Amino acid sequence: MRIATWNVNSIRSRIDRVVAWLEANDVDVLAIQETKCREDQFPGLELSALGYEYVHFGLSQWNGVALISRVGLEDVAMSFADDQPHFGDPPALEARSIGATCGGVRVWSFYVPNGRTLDDPHYTYKLAWLDRLHAASSQWLADDPQAQIALVGDWNVAPTDEDVWDMSVFEGHTHVSVPEREAFHAIVDAGYADVVRPHTPGPGVYTYWDYQQLAFPKKRGLRIDFILASPALASRVESAHIDREERKGKGPSDHAPVVIDIK
Repeated sequence: MRIATWNVNSIRSRIDRVVAWLEANDVDVLAIQETKCREDQFPGLELSALGYEYVHFGLSQWNGVALISRVGLEDVAMSFADDQPHFGDPPALEARSIGATCGGVRVWSFYVPNGRTLDDPHYTYKLAWLDRLHAASSQWLADDPQAQIALVGDWNVAPTDEDVWDMSVFEGHTHVSVPEREAFHAIVDAGYADVVRPHTPGPGVYTYWDYQQLAFPKKRGLRIDFILASPALASRVESAHIDREERKGKGPSDHAPVVIDIK
């Protein structure tokens, strides 16, 4: 089975690229982030025509997550915990997580809060969000050590220095702060392995490149999109890659798809 994750940065703007990529890459399950649309705006007909089922959680022109599968979508959930952190005034649940069981694997598509700046309330929200995800995902493994779970998506964290093209540029900014990195590594330490890194070693291997200042051709990127697998699922991973070619061409997302193959 092939599982992929991709922050498409607006599904309506990039549905043609998504369809073409699915047709060319034999993907069974695709987790999408930053759909930037409401439920009634999601271009599901194009995906259904390819033989995929889909579930989408989107509330406005911001955020939004989806799962697309041709191996089933069971037990769909729009949040990973009943007390998943909220944000805003008044506080509300954002469209940042969606989970479903696909071909026997529990797949979660996450769009982790950005954090904005280190002194912004959104940064505090981001840390609380990751802390609650750590607690929830740890409990899933405690309940069933053999559970097949994939935690995938745009984590908005570069967990090591080699995941950043130049650390001096990001000093004092989000994505690389010690608390964010500790929150990411806590989930790894709970038992969820980064199953892509062994197949795509750095430095210089990224999943995101800003649209500005020729970041992509200058190889000024970040690795912030990950697939973290439970022990039982990690043992099944045969290969993985980052499809850097999809960042090229006309109208790409600023993120590249990340793909694993499991036996």
